[in-house]
Amino acid sequence: MVDTFWRDRPTLVTGASGLVGSWLVKRLLEKNAQVICLVRDWVPGSELIRSGDLQRSTVVNGDVTDHEALERIIGEYETDTVFHLAAQTIVGIANRNPLSTFESNIKGTWSLLEACRRSPTVKQIVIASSDKAYGDHETLPYDENMPLQGMHPYDVSKSCADLIATTYANTFDLPVVVTRCGNFFGGGDLNWN
Repeated sequence: MVDTFWRDRPTLVTGASGLVGSWLVKRLLEKNAQVICLVRDWVPGSELIRSGDLQRSTVVNGDVTDHEALERIIGEYETDTVFHLAAQTIVGIANRNPLSTFESNIKGTWSLLEACRRSPTVKQIVIASSDKAYGDHETLPYDENMPLQGMHPYDVSKSCADLIATTYANTFDLPVVVTRCGNFFGGGDLNWN
């Protein structure tokens, strides 16, 4: 059987120049998806740029908190699938700059979900979250039924974004899935904290 699911599928990746985003874009391009990358900052060391995958994608410079831009991008490229990876992911930065973390991680999520809700073309949305959304629990390991109780800026931003995503899924029947990942590391990782 030939795998054609991704072929020519308009797929938006926010945070495309980050560690996970770069590798996701690479894989989607291998599957012949039509990849639209939302990129806020030019990061020369990013795997997306180093690999040349940037030139094989449609790149839109912008910020995930810009709701009007998100509506335009999703509409203009008739986006079918959205991978929301854009976030301020560094806990130390989140503690020093909570407002920018909340803007990126919470406002960015609701802006994107609202743009998706208003689009007739979006069929599936993946929100990248973190196990930090659970906060501290005495019982480990976490499972999906545990309450979200982040207590610090990064953790709270992920707890809130997850609840907002769940709200959009339940209230508007938006096809959203939330992944709560642990810490990532690997090729192209530029975070040496």
